[in-house]
Amino acid sequence: MRKLLIATRNKGKFLEIKKALKGRPFELLGLDAVKKIPKNFKVKETGKNFRENAILKAKIFAKKTGFLTLADDSGLEVDALAGRPGIYSSRYAEGTDKERCLKLLQEMKNIPDKKRASQFRCVIAIFDSRAKKLTTCEGICKGKITKKPKGDHGFGYDSIFYLPKLKKTMAQLRSFQKNAFSHRGKALRKAKNDLEKFLIA
Repeated sequence: MRKLLIATRNKGKFLEIKKALKGRPFELLGLDAVKKIPKNFKVKETGKNFRENAILKAKIFAKKTGFLTLADDSGLEVDALAGRPGIYSSRYAEGTDKERCLKLLQEMKNIPDKKRASQFRCVIAIFDSRAKKLTTCEGICKGKITKKPKGDHGFGYDSIFYLPKLKKTMAQLRSFQKNAFSHRGKALRKAKNDLEKFLIA
């Protein structure tokens, strides 16, 4: 069975991806399972958008390990903040996810409900360094920013991202519900099909 490296150390993200790719004939590995990648190694995300950063990460880790590699770059885009935090979502504030959420809520404390529209965007890149094959796919999930965190599931900005259709935040959803509606879930369903291109490599 061919190995597929999931280029993340985020355990929550790895489990989401693992569940979404269930049924595909690959052995899934996270970065923590690859000894040749130092624990403190990080790819400098110098891309101008999510797609460029996802490709950058997929190519670097594929070349370092020799494995078929899947990498994603995801983030939150808030209309009232001119698209911020965008590609800087994970670096929006030093510290924990909770601290990043609180910073964003503080910035939006005077923004009325009808102007709190936002979206999560995810771009996935899959790269095979041997065959020089690359594919990318994108998923978007639209919602709005809450006034305070709600829910105990998920990670990142899930607790402040509200889905009007479900009347819940991402962090109030079970994993199967989140995968059905989330930006990453949508991108992964496309990636699941795209992986067929790499089975013969």
